[in-house]
Amino acid sequence: MTDQPNANPDQSGAVGTDRLGPRPLERPAVDQQQAAVFGRPHGVEGAFDKLYTPPPNGNGQQKLSLAPPTPESLAEAFSRPAGAEGVRLQRPLEASGENGAAEDPLWTDTSDPWRDPAAGAVLAGPAVVPEDEEGEKPKLPSGAQLSLPEVLFGRRVQPKALALLGVVALVIGAVGGLVGWWVGDTGSSLTGSATISEAEAAKERPPGSLADIARRVAPAVVSLEVVKPGADSGEQGSGVVIDPQGYILTNEHVVATAVGDAATKITAVFNDGTRTEAKVVGADQKTDLAVVKVNVTNPVVMQVGKSSDLQVGDAVIAVGSPLALQNSITSGIVSALDRPVTAGGDNGAAPVTYSAIQTDAAINHGNSGGALVDSRGALVGINSAIRSSSSDGGSIGIGFAIPSDYAIKIAKALIKDGKVKHADIGINAASTVAGSSTMGAQVRNVAPGGPAAGAGIKEGDVITKIGDHVVRDSAELTVAVRSHDPGQVVPVQLARDGALLVVDVTLGSD
Repeated sequence: MTDQPNANPDQSGAVGTDRLGPRPLERPAVDQQQAAVFGRPHGVEGAFDKLYTPPPNGNGQQKLSLAPPTPESLAEAFSRPAGAEGVRLQRPLEASGENGAAEDPLWTDTSDPWRDPAAGAVLAGPAVVPEDEEGEKPKLPSGAQLSLPEVLFGRRVQPKALALLGVVALVIGAVGGLVGWWVGDTGSSLTGSATISEAEAAKERPPGSLADIARRVAPAVVSLEVVKPGADSGEQGSGVVIDPQGYILTNEHVVATAVGDAATKITAVFNDGTRTEAKVVGADQKTDLAVVKVNVTNPVVMQVGKSSDLQVGDAVIAVGSPLALQNSITSGIVSALDRPVTAGGDNGAAPVTYSAIQTDAAINHGNSGGALVDSRGALVGINSAIRSSSSDGGSIGIGFAIPSDYAIKIAKALIKDGKVKHADIGINAASTVAGSSTMGAQVRNVAPGGPAAGAGIKEGDVITKIGDHVVRDSAELTVAVRSHDPGQVVPVQLARDGALLVVDVTLGSD
């Protein structure tokens, strides 16, 4: 037999001499656990279109669809209505109330291998409408517009749900408003609400307290305004109502302008604001006291006490209108008694000398003629003058008041006669000079035929005592003489040539 090369494979499996045969495939062993997880189930030929789940009895296989069952809510909302073939996503024209032929879907082949034949949606017409033969795009029919509840929540929304949602929105808005208010009200770390500790009981005002005295005496103290005709302003002082008929006691220097000019108007202003005209009854320049009268019904009258009962250190209250500030009170004590004071002498007027009550209760311009009352609220003095070290004449705690015993005596005389007669001794005197052996009032001249001349008093005599009053200077001499009545016989002690003499003098009248 003739050899034919490459005609038949040899026993090694080679095909001819030009090419080699395929190499045996290397198939490594598959791990049993991975095969159980990733391997094709037994008896299943496909890889993607079917899934295998063991039947309940474990004796066979069950083929299921890849798509899980559609939820009922989604199937109802998006599936094709039963018996309605060819329905698109867009609402049919019949539902919108418009007429027109429905367009054919773009694809009608239901055997599309890339679609799930169980899907409820179908394809509609193209989004871009092609132009017709005339180059115009046909107008697409518009469906019915959706309402707000349909857009937000779907077509089936219960009214109760909408109401509940509205309530929730209101609650959220209210909470947000409250939070904003709280943040705005809290402010910075330096601001916030203050916690004030208040007293549990009101302030007590027992009888006899300053507040109680002020409440009782203030209605009996008036403010006096003295204004000349045509003038915008004038002088101002205070006064005390001492009689139910409307008599008011004040200082002479407060109403001096009205005494000299009948056209000058005096207005009394009570603490309740009542204003009424006042007329001058009488004025005494030597004692700086005057009485005016107002026509009022049932005025509040000041109770009058005894200044002779005062002692140094007793509490007193000054009531008046300092610097036109009506119904003002200041408190203090009695600093001294029987203090000889010489004041006034302005505009050519003679100075006034009287025995005064000294007090540290603040007295200022406008207090003149006002009341000085004791701790019971009784009148013990008429505020008259102050000592001041400043040019504006402000209080420095040294004030003087005319004792009520003397002031009421003068007031009664003015109310009765309109004038006052004062006791007079008939001499001119001056205070002894420093270094003199005897302190008192030295007689400079004696009025011929006067009370002193009749008693044998001579020039150069130094009077040291009149009655019970010690005389240390000329001011005390005047005070001591005026403390007695005209015609009264008083013992006068004097020093003459180093000897002390006592003579009886029958006082005359000025």
